[in-house]
Amino acid sequence: MSADSTPDLLVVRGLVAGYGAAPVLQAIDLTVPAGTIAAVVGANGAGKTTLLRALSGMIRPVAGQVLLAGEDLRGTPVEQLVRRGMAHVPEGRGVISELTVDENLRLGGLWRRDRADAGRALDEVYDLFEPLARRRKHLGHQLSGGERQMLALGRALVGRPRLLLLDEPSLGLAPRVVARTMALLRQLRDRTGLTVLLVEQNVRSALAVADQGVVMSLGRVVIAAPAAKLRDDVDLRHAYLGF
Repeated sequence: MSADSTPDLLVVRGLVAGYGAAPVLQAIDLTVPAGTIAAVVGANGAGKTTLLRALSGMIRPVAGQVLLAGEDLRGTPVEQLVRRGMAHVPEGRGVISELTVDENLRLGGLWRRDRADAGRALDEVYDLFEPLARRRKHLGHQLSGGERQMLALGRALVGRPRLLLLDEPSLGLAPRVVARTMALLRQLRDRTGLTVLLVEQNVRSALAVADQGVVMSLGRVVIAAPAAKLRDDVDLRHAYLGF
């Protein structure tokens, strides 16, 4: 289904947020249709990571509105955001090194009341990430960078989110692992209807998998357009993306 015919899962209006007295995000407006991938790209310091942190409750917005499936999320505690269907995989992945693969994954479903479905979700993650199934008793620090990325993604997916906030999944990974990760996001979108807000420095890879491209600069959205348009329009690429 195209983004044009799909209702918006995430709506952001006039979002202002930052650290201390200095706002980083300057009146951000953003919409992400359900079942699509939106890639947020831009230079370092553009505010991309701050955007995800503000959406997931890691920092409190100063102003603005965030709607998830029409529900206003202002003032919602982080644990309730998770229950409402939002999952955040931060830069650096957040794997707990002292826990096993299985223990890390189970953390993603601890809040769920339906224990049987939580077990099914865990099995689905092992089916999705076969290397994790083979290493389920290994500790987090024994995994490769690619396996740690799988584990961070898998832990988020155990909670069956509607919206996945994914920050720099390609950071420090080999090109073939990056390609596999991006292909997996597309597969999840197509198979499960997962909505993804992807922050990524690897602009070409991000736009190749995304439905929508969102370009940020100095805390503002400077353009939001179909990813294919950003990929194919030389003038837009040169103006906003530097290639």
